Amino acid sequence: MALMQKTASLILVLVLCGGLTPTARAADGPGGRSAECCQRENPQIARWQQNADRLYARFKAREAAGELHKVLEIDGDNFPALIKLARAYIDIGDHIVENGSDSKERKMKEYVKAEDYARRAVQVDPSSTWGHFWVAASLGNIAVVSPVEKQLDLAGEIRNAVEESIARDPQNGAAYHIYGVWHRKLAELGQGKRILAGVFYGRSPPIGSLQKSVEYLKKAVALNATAIVSRLELARSYIAVEDFADARAMLKSVPALPIQFSDDAKHKEESAQLLQQIKDS
Repeated sequence: MALMQKTASLILVLVLCGGLTPTARAADGPGGRSAECCQRENPQIARWQQNADRLYARFKAREAAGELHKVLEIDGDNFPALIKLARAYIDIGDHIVENGSDSKERKMKEYVKAEDYARRAVQVDPSSTWGHFWVAASLGNIAVVSPVEKQLDLAGEIRNAVEESIARDPQNGAAYHIYGVWHRKLAELGQGKRILAGVFYGRSPPIGSLQKSVEYLKKAVALNATAIVSRLELARSYIAVEDFADARAMLKSVPALPIQFSDDAKHKEESAQLLQQIKDS
């Protein structure tokens, strides 16, 4: 038992989202039923959607979710509302303070809600990049608060959802962000940890690539140039391949970027700390 617990502490924790969420405009992206269509059908839906966007931009995810639920009471298949609810519940879960014995369970409850709305969005419009993206994002957060065996189950499913998202829209920088972090986390697992996972859980995690991590995160930065967290994660991947010059350049670009998401201030602090750590490397 002690060895199993030690093994569990060595296995991957799939921190995939890194606080990255698309802007409200991006979340309204390609869909079988556009926001404009629904707004023409019912002006009240347009007002609720606008209220939700305004609240979310003020980092009030729970209040935004309340407005979006009003939309679903009238139009249960409203695609923009479904994907924005997935986004909101991930934010709600992320901001539950981890200082209580039930914090993981409370986070899991919100992330599972996010997964449910994301999967409903995929059912409404499987051709949209965003439904698949939010499935991957919600599963990544579920993995963070799950036992090791569940993390191993989710690793491949997350990869598949991300690949579906990219296939639907090769310009989705948020999806490249997730895939870049996914590759680095998997690549950083040593052979010994993979063997232990196989012994205790009957399967090993998928194999990641540091080179692909850099490649995908560079695409994420190119497509979402002001996303602080993508620059931070790209710097971490540069460090993983011992490219310290590019890591420093990436981190030095962060202070000038605007705060857009609720975790951006924290990511700026982490970027400054990381830059200090590698200043002589």
